[in-house]
Amino acid sequence: MKKIASGLLIFVLMVSFIPSVFSEKTAVKKEPIKTQIPSSVRNITKENTYPNSTQDLPFLQPSDLTKKLINSSKVKIENPDLIRMLNESSINGTPFAVGYRAIVYLGQWPLNYESLETSTNWEYQKINTNYFDNRGGNAPYQIKYVQEAQKIVRGGLTAKIPNAEDVKKMILLKAMQKTNLPLSFDTIIGAGTKNDHIYNIPSNRLGYLYAYAPAVNEKGKVTYGEVYLMLKGNRKFIVIKNVTSQGIGAWIPVQDYVSFGFLASERPR
Repeated sequence: MKKIASGLLIFVLMVSFIPSVFSEKTAVKKEPIKTQIPSSVRNITKENTYPNSTQDLPFLQPSDLTKKLINSSKVKIENPDLIRMLNESSINGTPFAVGYRAIVYLGQWPLNYESLETSTNWEYQKINTNYFDNRGGNAPYQIKYVQEAQKIVRGGLTAKIPNAEDVKKMILLKAMQKTNLPLSFDTIIGAGTKNDHIYNIPSNRLGYLYAYAPAVNEKGKVTYGEVYLMLKGNRKFIVIKNVTSQGIGAWIPVQDYVSFGFLASERPR
C-alpha cells in the first residue's frame, strides 16, 4: 500500500508540478532527562565480545513544504516514513494551477505515538550465572563476572498492531529521547564478556553472581488515520480521515549494560 501511495503521489506531482528533492537534515533534539543508573548496573561496551551496532534512527527534519503540510493537518504527524515520503517531493506554484483540483490518497498510516509511561526494569532477563562453592575454604574467594555463553536479548511490542515496524520506530525514538539510554529491540552479550568488579564469597558459603539484561518498558497509544493530500489551485494541505487510537506497550533492551546480583548462601540455590 505504501509503495502504491508513494508512486501515485510522485506521478501526480510530476504531471502537475515541477518536482525536486529536499535533503534530509538532522532534527534538533530536545535535551533528554538522564536516567539514574543503579550502582549494580555496569556498562560493558568495551568488554562485550560481540560488537553491537548502534541503533541510530534518523531524526528527520521536515522540509519547508512538509512543515506546511504537517501544520495543515488537525492530527499530529510524527511518523518518520511518512515525513520522508513528503520530503522526497515538492509542489511548486504555477500560473496554470487556477481551477486545478486533485485528491491523492496516501494510505492508512500510524501518525504518532504518545508516551504515557516510561520505566526501566534493570533485571528484565537473566543472561548468566557464575557460581563457586567455598564451603570447604578457609578464606574468602573472589569471583568475577564471565559470560559463559552468547546471549541474545529481544524486546518487542506487547500486542499485535497494524504497521508494527512503523510503530516500533516511533516508540524507540520517543523512548531514546526520554531515557537517554542506548536502546535497541535486539541486543547481544557475547560469550567471554567480563567485568573486573570483585565479589567476595565468605568461607563456608556458596556464591552466586547473577547477571541480567535491563530493558525499558514503554506504555502509550498510537494514532492511525487515512492520509489525503488535497491540491486546490495553489493551495496544498493534508486531511486525515477515520482517525483511531490504540493502546500499545513495548519492551526495549538497553544495549551493553548488565545488572548484577550477588548472593552468598549456606545451602545450594
